[in-house]
Amino acid sequence: MAVRETSLQEELAKVDVVEEMCACPIDFSKSRVANPRQGVTQKEYSGVATSNFNVRQKFEKTQAPQFTKKFTDGTLPVEPGRYRLIWSRHCPWANRIAIAIDLLGLDKVISKGVVDPLRPAGVVGDWFFTLDDGDVDPILKTKSLSESYRKADPNYELRTTVPALVDIQTGEVVNNDYNVLINELSLAWQKYQSKDAPDLYPKDLQEDIDVLNQILFADVNTAVNEAGQARSQAYYEKYYNQVFDRLDWLEDRLSHQRYLFGNQITDTDIRLYVTLARFDLVFYQKYYVNKKRLVDYPNLWNYTKDLYSIPAFGNNTDFDSMKKRFFQVDHTPFEDLPRIIPAGPDLAIWTSPNDRDRFESRH
Repeated sequence: MAVRETSLQEELAKVDVVEEMCACPIDFSKSRVANPRQGVTQKEYSGVATSNFNVRQKFEKTQAPQFTKKFTDGTLPVEPGRYRLIWSRHCPWANRIAIAIDLLGLDKVISKGVVDPLRPAGVVGDWFFTLDDGDVDPILKTKSLSESYRKADPNYELRTTVPALVDIQTGEVVNNDYNVLINELSLAWQKYQSKDAPDLYPKDLQEDIDVLNQILFADVNTAVNEAGQARSQAYYEKYYNQVFDRLDWLEDRLSHQRYLFGNQITDTDIRLYVTLARFDLVFYQKYYVNKKRLVDYPNLWNYTKDLYSIPAFGNNTDFDSMKKRFFQVDHTPFEDLPRIIPAGPDLAIWTSPNDRDRFESRH
C-alpha cells in the first residue's frame, strides 16, 4: 500500500535517516555541553560496580539494536506473564515502550522493571536495579541489566541499553529495538489489549506512520542530541535549524487536527511526545536548542498537555528522573564533579487546561 499523504514523502526526501544509535551524549560526547566529564580523568570508585569511565572508549561506538526477535513472525511466543520490560524513566527511547504497554492495557500481562537513572559513580555501559530492595530486580533476581544481556549472549561486550524486553523464563534479553517494539506489541498482542485500546498502527496508515516516524527520528528525536554534542558552531546551527524548522512544521500540522494523524493516537504521537516532554527541561536549557520553548508553541504545547493528561503518558513521565540523569549524571560525589540540578519545572503547568477538545474525541 502506498503512502496516502504524498507530502510526507516529499518531507522525508529532505532528511538523512541513520537508524543506528550514537552512544549517550551524557557519557560519551566530546562536547562538555552534553558531557560535563569530557576531558576529565575521573577518580576511581568501587561499590555496586567498579568505575570504568576512564576506559569508556570501548563503549562509545555507534550501535544498532543487538537483539531483535519478534512476536509478529512467530519467533517469540505471545504468552501473558512471560516478559518484563526493563526501562529507565529518564530515557525517551525506553519511555516510548512503557507508555505503549500502559496505553494498550498490556500492563496486566507484561511487567515493567525500572533501572536507576543514576549509575554508580564513574560507571558507564550498564544499568543497575539500585532503586529496588537489596539492589535486585524482584522478578529477574538480577542486579544489573548486563546480566540479562549476557544470558542472551555470553560474549556480549557492548553497551547495555534500555528499553530491553526480557524473557522471564530464561532471563535473556530478546528484543532491545526501540524502533519496532511498539508495533510488535500493537500487532501481536491484540488478544490481550484493553477493549478501548487505541490502534497505534492501523493498517491503512502504516506506510504514512513509517514515513513520519523517520522524519521525526531525524529532525526531532536525534537532532536535539546532535545539537547538544556539537563541537563546532556550524554543526550546532545545522541541527538547531533542523529542530526548529520541523517544530514549525509540526505546529502547523497540529493546528488542523488533534493528533499527528487526525483524531486518533498512533505510534507516531508517542515518539514525538517523549522528546517534547523533555524539551524545555533538557534540550532548551542544557543543549542550547533555545530558539523557542515548547510552551511558546500553542498547538504543540496544548497537544503535549493533552497527551500528558492520559494516565499512560502522565504516569510514565518522570521529570525528577530526567533531571537526575541529564544534570546530576551519576552518583559521583559533588565535590569530585560539581554540577547544578534545576529546581523546576513547575508541574502545575502540565495539568493546566488544554484546548485540544476543539477537535473530536481521542479514539
